[in-house]
Amino acid sequence: AAGLRQMRLALRRADCLVERSHIPLSGRNPALQEALGIRPHVLVLNKMDLADPRRQPVSAGAGPGGGQRWSRAENDSPVPLQVVPVIARLVADGPRYHRAESSEHNILVIGVPNVGKSSLINSLRRLHLKKGKATAVGGEPGITKAVLSRIQVCEQPLMYLVDTPGVLPPRLGDVETGMKLALCGAIRDHLVGEDVMADYLLYTLNKQQQFRYVQRYGLGQPCDHIEPLLKHVALSQGRTQKVKVLTGTGNVNMMMLNYPAAAYEFLRDFRAGRLGRVTLD
Repeated sequence: AAGLRQMRLALRRADCLVERSHIPLSGRNPALQEALGIRPHVLVLNKMDLADPRRQPVSAGAGPGGGQRWSRAENDSPVPLQVVPVIARLVADGPRYHRAESSEHNILVIGVPNVGKSSLINSLRRLHLKKGKATAVGGEPGITKAVLSRIQVCEQPLMYLVDTPGVLPPRLGDVETGMKLALCGAIRDHLVGEDVMADYLLYTLNKQQQFRYVQRYGLGQPCDHIEPLLKHVALSQGRTQKVKVLTGTGNVNMMMLNYPAAAYEFLRDFRAGRLGRVTLD
């Protein structure tokens, strides 16, 4: 709630919103759309190299905020090369109200946690200003704690981006949406449970007929249950742990398979694209 209030204040100076997302629908927070109004809106999808090219992209009109103005990239050039021209065109074509006499562009970067908002800002700075990173990034949600000051990313046109903390809805629409967000790292693994996430991931891979895990972990065929899969992951990746067992003759140390570590390895392989290209929506 505090982050959303800060974003509303920052919105007064904003000419456009850039929303970063891993997943076209489940990866977006409808509360952000409702709270941040009718500014021109650019949706930048992340991790496209991990998406399944066989599946049709979801139309932007199917998502929340159907009344907003959207822009879609018209070519296959890298995303950072397209962001500034798209924003400049949207701002030039739309009303700027009390900012009509200003030549600078102020852009609010929004999204759920851990979708690469800070990385996008740093990438644009390197591309257009040849300067290093201005905001901290990390592989877990929660790195950006507060709305930061304006960060210049371009000289012509003069453009500033404002990084914001990731904001999740207070209530997720359904369990599956939560699982998709967790698989993409928007929710910390331990809050959901690596074993639960691994079970849902196996279900998703089988549903989409992505069976690369069979070869990677030395399985004979696809499986529907997570336990035998994690056993093969633990064996193939050497995930074991020493356990002290109390017996009638004293304590005995035994080596056992580490199933939580195997589940984490399974998730990490998915996030790195080693189990095939998967689109969750």
